[in-house]
Amino acid sequence: MLSSLGSAGGKSAKPSFVSYVTPEEIKSEKEPSRKEKHPDLLPGEVVFCSASTVLKYTQDDLSQRGVFGALLCTNFRVSFVSDEAPTEEMVRTLFKNKLYGENDIPLSCVDNIYGGYEDKKKLITGGLVKNKYPSKIIIHCKDLRVFQFSLSFSKEEDAKKIFQGIVHHCLEPKSLRCLFAFSYCENTSYPGSYSYCREHLRKNQTVMFDSVEDWTQDMKRTKGNCRLVSENSNFELSPKLPQFFIVPTNVSDEDLTKYQGKGLPMWCWSHHSGCALFKTASLPLIQEDNVAQTYTEKMLTAVAHNHLYSDILLSYNRFKQFFLIDNTTEFWMSDMKWFSSLDNCGWLDIIRQCLQKAVEVVECLEKENTNVLIMEEGGSDLCCVISSLVQLMLDPYYRTLLGFQSLVQKEWVAGGHAFLDRSNHLHLKDKVESQSPVFLLFLECVWQLQQQHGPAFQFSETYLTVLSDSVHVPVFTTFLFNNDSHRDNILRAETPHKPRSPLNCPTVWDWSVQFDCKAQDLFTNPLYAEKPKQDTSVRKSYRPKHLRQLSLPSSAFKTPPKKGFFKDEADNLKKILGVKRLSRWMLSPSSDSPQTSSSVREFYEAWQTKHLDYHGLLLPCLDGPSIRVWMQRYLPVEMDSDFPYKKKKRPTSTPHQNQLAFTFEFSHGRNHFLMNEI
Repeated sequence: MLSSLGSAGGKSAKPSFVSYVTPEEIKSEKEPSRKEKHPDLLPGEVVFCSASTVLKYTQDDLSQRGVFGALLCTNFRVSFVSDEAPTEEMVRTLFKNKLYGENDIPLSCVDNIYGGYEDKKKLITGGLVKNKYPSKIIIHCKDLRVFQFSLSFSKEEDAKKIFQGIVHHCLEPKSLRCLFAFSYCENTSYPGSYSYCREHLRKNQTVMFDSVEDWTQDMKRTKGNCRLVSENSNFELSPKLPQFFIVPTNVSDEDLTKYQGKGLPMWCWSHHSGCALFKTASLPLIQEDNVAQTYTEKMLTAVAHNHLYSDILLSYNRFKQFFLIDNTTEFWMSDMKWFSSLDNCGWLDIIRQCLQKAVEVVECLEKENTNVLIMEEGGSDLCCVISSLVQLMLDPYYRTLLGFQSLVQKEWVAGGHAFLDRSNHLHLKDKVESQSPVFLLFLECVWQLQQQHGPAFQFSETYLTVLSDSVHVPVFTTFLFNNDSHRDNILRAETPHKPRSPLNCPTVWDWSVQFDCKAQDLFTNPLYAEKPKQDTSVRKSYRPKHLRQLSLPSSAFKTPPKKGFFKDEADNLKKILGVKRLSRWMLSPSSDSPQTSSSVREFYEAWQTKHLDYHGLLLPCLDGPSIRVWMQRYLPVEMDSDFPYKKKKRPTSTPHQNQLAFTFEFSHGRNHFLMNEI
């Protein structure tokens, strides 16, 4: 019997079973009762829809490598929860955001959504969502992250719901009160009220510029000699003006009530020589009556602009496409045209122009001791960019972390920058033309200054990156409103049934809401050159006035006066606001005025010959190679299990530069630490 069983020879039988079921389907059948995972929900956060067995691609989608998990959409974020247990490295991550993780996308941070239909990629808009759903979702984020999810392994009904839910809550128009901040603030145990927040930040020396004391203190610090206006404390003069602001002493009470605050020279900063920087919103042209023209000339303009906000948005949209790469094919195609594409998009040139305009204003204040009034249509966009950059270059206080926060609070928040309209968090069609990354443009310029003069800045590149990301986190009052009046009306609004106390919403400056103390340590620049303790002077120039005049040749030019250009009643303001008229905004480097360019270059070269004082005047180098790509923001690299420290070999400046910047990243999605080697 045994011999007959073994007489069939020594060959083993070939396997006769062939599986036509994928491992993922076997896995889902074996675990039908598995409880769906949820992220740690924040106070007031509600899950709208979810889908299990979603594949999140970890590399190029062509490789089909990824992690399975659940995809959820809440009233705050799109979240992916992996089925795999977190590794020890992920648990020990130093730089971790308390509000959202590496696999979370705040709804306000979603830029574009694409659907993968077979081999085609289609841009999704709110009106195109029907019964058909794609097999793959590609999400491009405003912080330049890219997520790809496959719905092929999910149940059809769940896949349809999660796709429609994500598109609806991320792209459809909504009211302001639908933003997560209101649900979060109504349900959170955030201590105290707005007054508590203000006092808490005041103890940390972040000046909020929402009281008479704040403005008085800043004017005394810079030894300004202007007039504090408090008549708008209840927004009676104009809802677009701050509650408190400072104007030249010769501005009368009658001037304050004209044209709803437009044309008023708003004080920004005073130079130690006595001259000052002002900004204002321009008046509409009235052809029939010359009163407006007289008033405009009385308030004297120094800088005009012809950069439409749509041009800034168009340049930035072209620029960011180089970093929103879905697959390796797109990467290598863009890499072939990297230099020319980077140069042609115009974004880096706009940054250079903003810095150049700021240097022109600094030249007027520092070299010629001339008052400067910056004017634009609304007075709260490019005016904020230029005035903030000027103060960064001239005042070392604003190069500290707390000083920089106070500067943003003064020039942007209290200054009435329309954060809500410029970001268009509500996806309103009538606000599309108003959308423009003006605040990001300012942060870009600050980053350029920081890279060129690192020891002069107390805050780090990581701080600027986190601040730029926080604009798209709908929790903080700092970036949710258009002006003080808008913020006050919304937060103090009453319900139809009963009155309620103002919402207790945090500001972005309370970093404990997002990060613990160890993570906040990365906000400080370790190379910062502390000011010597023995130097107790607050506002003292490091070089005498006569040296500036001897070493810097004058480049002022006079505009021929027109007949009747000034009226008698404007003489007083003409004296106090004696200004130099600067050239208009330039659309391209080739259109720069030779006189202006040479003057700026002479001013920079003369400053460069002096001893560099990190607590004195700082000027940026404006040559092509010096304007670089913000690496930490635009070149994030995710961790890879095979090679955790990836190296990107793309140059980060224009082709004039022969050096390459390599980026070594210790990265967990967006929360990462960088080490640069040039």
